[in-house]
Amino acid sequence: MRIRIVFSAALAALGLMFLLPVAAHAHGDTVKVVVTGQREGHVTADVTWENDGDAIEEAVAATVNAVSVDGSRTMGPWRLVRDSAAAPAGWTTAEALPPGSWKVRVDVGFPSLGHGELEVGVPVVDPAPVAPTPVASAAAPVPSAAAPVSSAASAASAPAASSPQAAEPAADAQGYAVWWTTAGVAVTAVAGAAVGLLLRRRRRVRLDRLG
Repeated sequence: MRIRIVFSAALAALGLMFLLPVAAHAHGDTVKVVVTGQREGHVTADVTWENDGDAIEEAVAATVNAVSVDGSRTMGPWRLVRDSAAAPAGWTTAEALPPGSWKVRVDVGFPSLGHGELEVGVPVVDPAPVAPTPVASAAAPVPSAAAPVSSAASAASAPAASSPQAAEPAADAQGYAVWWTTAGVAVTAVAGAAVGLLLRRRRRVRLDRLG
């Protein structure tokens, strides 16, 4: 019984040893690497099995290198990481290329060999505009607190403007008072003269009677 169990396990192990190469051979011996471009400076690529185009489910060991078109700058080597925005075959870089034109090269070493390259242009992104700070205008209206002052000034100027008109009745009243005073003096003088003449006449008549 024990011999039968050991024999069955050996057959299963042999079967697995033969099946694994067959499964690997179904995908092919190389991977296909297509550099698709960039997204906000991050290099993007599709990595699939070259034989059937299936996405690679296991980890991928790959390096990314970039050289500027004029050859003055180099970036990398960086590694590829899975791109959740382009699953299941999408891969990208955690690092980002600066603005400019770049010759990008991707080399895959595991699970099989693969290579891809592309010239990628990274545009210059303008920064978000900053809202201008409001500046007080030189011709800003006077605050409302100054309104009572102006109204008080206008109220103070109103009597000053009307004072000549108010002075006219006062002058007329003063003229009337002077006229009545003069008239009263004249009447008093006339009355006094009349009384004096009357007394003199009575005295003369009295003297004539006595003589």
